[in-house]
Amino acid sequence: MLKDKNIIIAVCGSIAAYKAAELVRLCVKAGAQVRVVMTADATAFISPLTLATLSQNPAWVNYYTSETGEWNNHVELGLWAHCLIIAPATANTIGKMANGICDNLLLAVYLSAKCPVYIAPAMDVDMWKHPSTQHNIQKLISYNNTIIQPDYGQLASGLTGQGRLAEPENILSFVSNNIQKSLLLKGKNILISAGPTQESIDPVRFISNQSTGKMGYAIAQYCANVGAQVTLISGPTALSIQHQNIKKIDVITANDMFTALHQYFAGADACIMCAAVADYTVKDIANQKIKKNEQNLTLELVKTKDILASLGKIKTDKQLLIGFALETNDEENNAIKKLKQKNLDLIILNSLNDDGAGFKTDTNKITIIDKNLHKTTFSLKSKHEVAKDICTKIIELF
Repeated sequence: MLKDKNIIIAVCGSIAAYKAAELVRLCVKAGAQVRVVMTADATAFISPLTLATLSQNPAWVNYYTSETGEWNNHVELGLWAHCLIIAPATANTIGKMANGICDNLLLAVYLSAKCPVYIAPAMDVDMWKHPSTQHNIQKLISYNNTIIQPDYGQLASGLTGQGRLAEPENILSFVSNNIQKSLLLKGKNILISAGPTQESIDPVRFISNQSTGKMGYAIAQYCANVGAQVTLISGPTALSIQHQNIKKIDVITANDMFTALHQYFAGADACIMCAAVADYTVKDIANQKIKKNEQNLTLELVKTKDILASLGKIKTDKQLLIGFALETNDEENNAIKKLKQKNLDLIILNSLNDDGAGFKTDTNKITIIDKNLHKTTFSLKSKHEVAKDICTKIIELF
């Protein structure tokens, strides 16, 4: 299950840090791409050179590499990973993670990660049992982190009790089994559209909208993380996405979007139409830049092809088609009308009247309506959390 997976192993300052070497070796042996992040205290127990040699990648301790001055980008590293394993995790680091403290590279990577996080604690028995530690553990679980319970046995202090770092082979087995269980869309082909389209006026200017693509990209990332093969048809955005399960197709115009979606639709188990596609395009595009000579300029616009309706007409009983309705008035009635007219299985309604929803935000507030008109309304959440809610509903339909 770990073959071709991107795994970050984060090592804290514990005597159990020596076990990280074996964990790195086992992950590499299983076919994973491994990168190591360490706290400064961890380097007192095991050298970065050892872990770099075993992982076949540099072991990062600081935000930048002093020899070269190269910046170690914690955001890119967090997005690169399919999973983050913190082993050993000390009481100090657990406390900082639980309370959002970010004073080293390891914590910055943790706070940037969008992937599943596995935390394998290691500490003395009294530290493990302390109410503050257990409170922090419960907070981390509430953040959807997974705790790999420490083993019972003899500890470095000479005491016997719970607190030993789980053995590397058991950590590996635990993570592999969890990944297997979490691949809820494994074997499914998901087609997703995202971002705006641009309709040219002349070689310089175009008509577009305020879509950033953030919602569609978040859905693509989540689908890929749970095992789907994703084809992402994207209009022009400033976003990038990196995942071995995602094939990104760049388009510009509504007609480009129409062509690309119809090209891939037959092979899709589900199509999620998140793109903000232009309803109108310019009838006659000027060959040269239009000069500001006249007092007024009139553009004749013509309707673009209705992509969602066209896909609804050819959809089979084995396919799911999901649309979005961004509304400003009479929101629910407009969404239901679109759901019925375009033969959708689900429609995702959001309103520009809700603070924090719509374009240019990192959050969204949605209501999911199915073809039986059952509604589920969610609170304001990050778009990554919204993506999970949408995909969970799609998994239920499958």
